[in-house]
Amino acid sequence: MNEFDLLRTCRRDLHRIPELDVDLPKTLAYVEARLAELKDACMILHPCKSTICALFEASHSDNHRTVAVRTDMDALPVTERTGAPYASQHEGRMHACGHDGHMAMALALCRWLAAHRNELSRNVMVAFQPAEETSGGARRLCKSGVFEQYGVDRIFGFHLWPDLPEGVIASRPGPLLASSNEVDVTFSGRSSHIATWQEGRDALRAATHFVGDVYERLERMASESVLSEGHVLLRFGTMGAGTVRNAIAATAEVHGSLRAERMADRADAMQVVKRAATAAASAQGCTTKVYFSEGNPPVTNDRHLFELAADTLPHLTRVKRPLLIAEDFAWYQQCLPGLFLLLGTGTGIPLHADTFDFDERVLQVGLDAYKRLVMLP
Repeated sequence: MNEFDLLRTCRRDLHRIPELDVDLPKTLAYVEARLAELKDACMILHPCKSTICALFEASHSDNHRTVAVRTDMDALPVTERTGAPYASQHEGRMHACGHDGHMAMALALCRWLAAHRNELSRNVMVAFQPAEETSGGARRLCKSGVFEQYGVDRIFGFHLWPDLPEGVIASRPGPLLASSNEVDVTFSGRSSHIATWQEGRDALRAATHFVGDVYERLERMASESVLSEGHVLLRFGTMGAGTVRNAIAATAEVHGSLRAERMADRADAMQVVKRAATAAASAQGCTTKVYFSEGNPPVTNDRHLFELAADTLPHLTRVKRPLLIAEDFAWYQQCLPGLFLLLGTGTGIPLHADTFDFDERVLQVGLDAYKRLVMLP
């Protein structure tokens, strides 16, 4: 099977069997079976739950340095509507974010590495990670100690990107993608009939005032350059309150997401949320609780790695400004230098859409880039 046929076959096979979080039995079995074909050329490691690493040792390396390549394996709870002949066979689950393509590139890279071990100046570890979309498989892999054990000193990763032209590779030094934190704000008051509303403590009114106020506070800080304008985003997507229409709501909740380019701006924005919630609650005689999930830090590319990549990938395009999408690849960059790159599909169909699809020819572009990146000194 030639290289492109392998890419297409792997991508479509995996597209048919999407699985979620760390519950990936069919996906793991497929990856294991493909790697078993290369068992004489690599060591297969299982450093943590639902994770596979393939280690290719350079034939003539005496420095024990290792470069890692990461791919994600999990899918999304989305019902596919592409109508493709290779569509999901698992109702309500779909590879709507391109992870099937990421895995196909990684598996094809493994076959290439097996055939070119005598040309490597470094060892290469290809990491197949679960739970990128959910519980943070990258962080667990970092904590496993496998990178320290095998001398990994840099890591690369790709993400398919519909908004870039087909086959274009893009990235930037420094901040590329945002941090992400879920935000839950609860207001607690006292219920009363609306006819005697003065006796109540209106949690719904506190919540509605809070949402408008916190937006205004962040916008004002951005305009005054207290925050980096455009680099912090807070939006609430759901609100719930009360039990009946003719009674003051005793409780109200709002749920949203916070994105920030820089950790300092994230911390400032979190303080703004807390102050606005306290002010809104106090004005209605209510109390409030604010919760932020741990989330992901921002994806921040190592500048030296970016310049090395730019030299070896002459058509690498620079992203003009950071994007407010989040990715758990950021956890790798907390423990070692890393470079995350975007690979254009040219389709414009949003990530996570139930019609997401792409031409597998772009995977060849990504694979060829991986070959160059793992050969960097």
